[in-house]
Parts: sequence; C-alpha cells; structure tokens
Amino acid sequence: MNAHPARSAEESPSGIKPPSLAIIITCFNYERYVSNAIRSITSQSRDDCQLIVIDDGSTDTSWEVIRAEAVEAYRVENGGARAACLYGIAKTQAPFLLFLDADDELAPGALETILAHLDSGVAKLQFPLVRIDEHGAPITGHPVPKLERFRDGRLTNSVLRTGVYTSPPTSGNVFRRDVCELLVEVDYEPWIDGVMLFAAPFYGDVVSLSEPLGRYRIHGRNDSGLGRAVDPQVLRRELKRFVDRMRHLRQILQRFDVAQNLVATEEAYFYLERSFYLAVAEGREVPVATTLRLLKKLWNGDNSLTTKCALGGFLLLTALLPNRRAQRSLSYRLDVGDRSMIGFLRAIL
Repeated sequence: MNAHPARSAEESPSGIKPPSLAIIITCFNYERYVSNAIRSITSQSRDDCQLIVIDDGSTDTSWEVIRAEAVEAYRVENGGARAACLYGIAKTQAPFLLFLDADDELAPGALETILAHLDSGVAKLQFPLVRIDEHGAPITGHPVPKLERFRDGRLTNSVLRTGVYTSPPTSGNVFRRDVCELLVEVDYEPWIDGVMLFAAPFYGDVVSLSEPLGRYRIHGRNDSGLGRAVDPQVLRRELKRFVDRMRHLRQILQRFDVAQNLVATEEAYFYLERSFYLAVAEGREVPVATTLRLLKKLWNGDNSLTTKCALGGFLLLTALLPNRRAQRSLSYRLDVGDRSMIGFLRAIL
C-alpha cells in the first residue's frame, strides 16, 4: 500500500510522551464533510490526543481539503475502512483509539469527558450520538442509541446469549489498543464496527456513557444503511455479515474458554429478526415458525415489558398484514425518526 504523508508524526521531537488517545479519521470521497470532522477535534486543543487522517484513495477533492487543515494525514490506495484504520493504528502508539467517520463530528468537550473515563482496565468506552442532517442541523428525536451509564463486565452475558448488545455507530466508540488488533484477523468485511464491538467485553470493562458526545450525520451515502428505505440486498448483506462475524467471535471466545456458551448463529435474535425482515422485503410470506421463534427470543430477552409488548405487536401485525402494508410497517420500524403508535398506523393504512 503506497502512502503519501502530508505531515508525519516522526517530524515531532523525540522523547515526547505518547498520546493517551488517538482519533483516526478515515475518508473516502467526503470532501463536503471531512473538514468539519477534523475541526471538531482540533478545536478541542488537547495536547494528550493525536489526530490522524487517512484519505482512502478518494477520487474527489478530499485530499486537498485534508491537506488544507494542516494535520497529520496520509493518502493510501483505496482498500476500505478496515485497511485505512489499520494503517492509522500503525502510525500511533496511543493505548486507546477512536475511529471517527469523516462525515461525523465530536461534540465540544467530548475529548475531556472521554479521557476522564479511560484507564488500563477499560476495553471499550461508548456514548450516544446526536443525529444531524447533511447540513449539520440536528434531527428531531433522541440521540442514538439510548444508553445506560455504567462501567462493568455485564455485557459478556448479553453477547453469549444473543451475539450482540446495544452499541453506537462507529464514531461513538473508543477501543483499547489490544482490542483493535483483532482487525488484523478480519478477512470477511471492509468495515471495523463488527467483531471488535462484541469481543470487547471479554477483554475488560465497558464504560457506557448516557450523554451524547458526538454527531452522526444522516445522508444518502451512509454505509450503515441507517435512514434508507428497506432494501433486500442490504438485509442479505447484514445477515451474511452476522454469520461471518459470529464465526470469528466464536474463535476469539475460545481463547477465553467460553465459546461453548455462545448462542448458535441461527438461533440468535438478530439472525431471526433480519430473516423476518428479509422475507417481508422480498415479498415472501414469513414462516410461522420464524415468527414464533422470534417472539420467544424477544420475550426471554432483557428488554422492558413495554418494549417487549411494542415489538411483539409490531412483529405479529407485520406477519399478518398483506405484503405491501407489511413493507410499509417495516419501513416505519427502520426509519431514523422517533416512532409512535399513531405514526405506525398512518404508515400502514
């Protein structure tokens, strides 16, 4: 991989203490947003934080925009977010890393709050993100996701039982360096917000903050699919990704002698839920057995009784509706805005 540095860390005087936190921004054709992402970090003026920007072979003017910000930056051949992040990791000695998407931003004061909660026992720190539109204006609704405030290892049980837990998009996570090294093993997807998230609780404490410390931009090019209409291709991709990630996670958990306790992939709530969604999106009748297994998983999960009843009602009604209305139901469920019963009824009628 060929890289062209705008300014290298090696230009700094020797003997300087390594930064406590490195923020790595990876950019591919985000000329419109990347300067906002960079300035959301540089404006916080933290001498104990290192900012590294990786241009992942952009074909627009992103590289020129990045160079104009006069930050440590490298241009590499296009290889996807994972390869770009690995390149950035190799350019820092920081014990903790935050991967900020080039279309997202950190909130003022976020770095101070993050650093106050980091120590050697923390494997991951997470925080919600305020949703903003393409112009930077806040989108009505709660930050995503809604998180409790805690620090402990409680999430290991959730991962073993379900394969997942509630976690923010990429920009809402800070990882200890040894957890990031798992990216070297990933050969099945170009993204980074996968197995690291769900292996982290087994490496140490997870710190969860309830206050939003970043901004997540919703626009037509989000890789996550958040905010898009229901697309069978996206759902199939999510299912394949989950299968591959669970295979890798099982290999990782063998190192902790708990792999035997991890739920079977096909019995995980996420797998059943996305299989349900895919059947609706493809115009197929949802198998009764799938619906019943999904409802059973929902009822035995950790959600509140209110949430279980609301989700259960949605699943039952969607399974019974004619397909066109079922697709409307699903689109409303996956929409980025706040939802209500009145809004749901309007969507399907």
